[in-house]
Amino acid sequence: MPTNKKIFGLTGLLASGKGTAAKYFEEKHNAGIYRFSTALRDVCKRVHLEQTRDNLVKMSECLRATFGEDLLSKAMARDTENDMCKIVVVDGVRRMEDVAHLKLLPNFILVAISADPATRYERLIKRGENSDDIAKTYEQFLADHKRSTEVSILDVVPQATEQINNNGSLEELHQQIDALINKYETKN
Repeated sequence: MPTNKKIFGLTGLLASGKGTAAKYFEEKHNAGIYRFSTALRDVCKRVHLEQTRDNLVKMSECLRATFGEDLLSKAMARDTENDMCKIVVVDGVRRMEDVAHLKLLPNFILVAISADPATRYERLIKRGENSDDIAKTYEQFLADHKRSTEVSILDVVPQATEQINNNGSLEELHQQIDALINKYETKN
């Protein structure tokens, strides 16, 4: 395992650009990528449930209620710890329990990504990641922010040691990520 490995945890509200940032980390910086939602999507797929935002939220709530609020955090911490990449990204840090095990790892950096609601809504509709996102109204999008998986992010964001403003272009996002990588490469 690389001794100078950096683990970047990405947090931010719905469609703030966490996945886009993770993809850039992977493509440009050869980062290992982990998403909290992957396990939830895997379970939905296995039991033949449509991967809607509603089903993913319910799956998250059910697993956490049954097996502990930090269930996914423990899995993420172990996965990132075992990853051989020099840079590892954990996409979708949403709860304080998600941070609990990750922050114990050496060189963990929590990064908050933000964007204005109108920008995030347009991105959500365009990407269509979940089957129920494409036809979502702006009012439904705002209502999603009241779900347990989104409200908890408001507690996590202030814990971030780094901030990325993602209201600009893709190139501007990439520049901020490159600057972040450069900042932490010089720390070892």
